[in-house]
Amino acid sequence: MRTPTHDSEFSRTVDQLASDPNPYEPEVGSLPRNDVTRADLDNVNKTGTTTIGITTADGVVIATDMRASLGGRFVSNKNVQKVEQIHPTAALTMVGSVGGAQSFIASLRAEVNLFGARRGEDMSIDALATLAGNFARGGPFFAIHPILGGVDDEGSHVYSIDPAGGVMEDDYTVTGSGMQLAYGHLEQAYEDDLSNDEATTIAARGIKSAAERDTGSGNGVFLCEITDEGVDIHGHHDFDDVV
Repeated sequence: MRTPTHDSEFSRTVDQLASDPNPYEPEVGSLPRNDVTRADLDNVNKTGTTTIGITTADGVVIATDMRASLGGRFVSNKNVQKVEQIHPTAALTMVGSVGGAQSFIASLRAEVNLFGARRGEDMSIDALATLAGNFARGGPFFAIHPILGGVDDEGSHVYSIDPAGGVMEDDYTVTGSGMQLAYGHLEQAYEDDLSNDEATTIAARGIKSAAERDTGSGNGVFLCEITDEGVDIHGHHDFDDVV
């Protein structure tokens, strides 16, 4: 066997591989990073928020208030839609910094669309919740705490996704700065096998209860009704229209 000559193409390749202990491992990308500090987050647009998710005999009902604030001290927007469709039969609420929540929703929606294009079927809600937890745990989505609600072949589902990526399913759940106030109402009003109409009224009253005392919540309610036929989202500035 010939000995490679000095500075030949072969010898240069050997030298390059010698400096890399694992030359055949795949190159793995990394999540985007930023240098935003906790102090910086106090001055960004936040939703403050009260969001409610309830499973029903018909599907799922989600309700949110409509207020965004700057650092919880100044109302920066009175007409924020804090629930978005991300799947043919599922929706996600917006809780935390507005930018982080919007990025989170866009990322999940893209993954759902890719799954459908590749598999020819919709992602299950359980798989979607797992994906959302993985994104929250590993991605740059500042201090989000959304609710995921959806309907699939297994029935109706409501999940709370915590900032550390924890995924918890329940019959009903509340997140946001007004959660204690809204939970007090839901604990008294929730029953098994509610219809979507009944759950809509209960959820709207929960948001109204929070808006009475929580400075981060108010200015009306967005209601989202989910069935196996799709997602319907509508907003109301006057609580009297829905309670």
